[in-house]
Amino acid sequence: MDKETEAALAALVAAARRSGVGRRLQGDIETRLLQSIVDATVRLFDAEAASIALFEQDPDRLEFRVAAGEQGAGAIGLTVPPTQGIVGFVYSTGQALSLSDVANDPRFNRGAAEQTGYVPRSIAAAPLLSEEGTEGVLQVLDKRGSPTFSLQDMELLGVFAGQATVAIAAARVQRGTERLLRTALTQIGPDLADDDVERIVATATADLDVDDEAPFWRLVDQVARLRALSDREIALVTDVLDVVAQHASRARRSRPGR
Repeated sequence: MDKETEAALAALVAAARRSGVGRRLQGDIETRLLQSIVDATVRLFDAEAASIALFEQDPDRLEFRVAAGEQGAGAIGLTVPPTQGIVGFVYSTGQALSLSDVANDPRFNRGAAEQTGYVPRSIAAAPLLSEEGTEGVLQVLDKRGSPTFSLQDMELLGVFAGQATVAIAAARVQRGTERLLRTALTQIGPDLADDDVERIVATATADLDVDDEAPFWRLVDQVARLRALSDREIALVTDVLDVVAQHASRARRSRPGR
């Protein structure tokens, strides 16, 4: 491997490690952000439930990832074909939809609704639209204060759907580190065989998240726990870390050969 490739690989491995730190500190950022959106949607609409279904491949399906509201829990994990039901119609057409009498609409998939344990009376659904296409669907079930969803409701739902799309894009940035490494290596070393690229990628990323007990990752996990501390407790931890850092710096300077 020439020096140019080695330098590029070192930079990309550093990026991979930084991405790994982000995942450990923030957890599953996509699920957390999408959950916050359906939580807010239920509160805003005073609805029985809200959920987000995302498109997945192999096989093609819409999978309900998050849900909120008293009647929402049963939807999580449910999968439906991307062309069936209300959610499939909104996904496949890219058009928002509002129904006040779901039971009499031929697109309604009663079987899927019954699997969740709740059959709604009314539904409002909006597609999650990105530059690449439709990513999924945000839907709200049964406003408690009204049998229908107004035009203003649909506009607000579109805003929430846009936020969900942004959350998905942010999560993909984190998940794309390995693809970035593979693509960059292919461009840097166009003569590298596919097997060589795979071997370098595997070697570069093999130890980033494997050893949970490594001192580096133990420190990352401890930092993640700091989020639950009060300002006073964080200040105390900061003072302790300052002392530790000063001690480590003096120890390095006192080593032979330095």
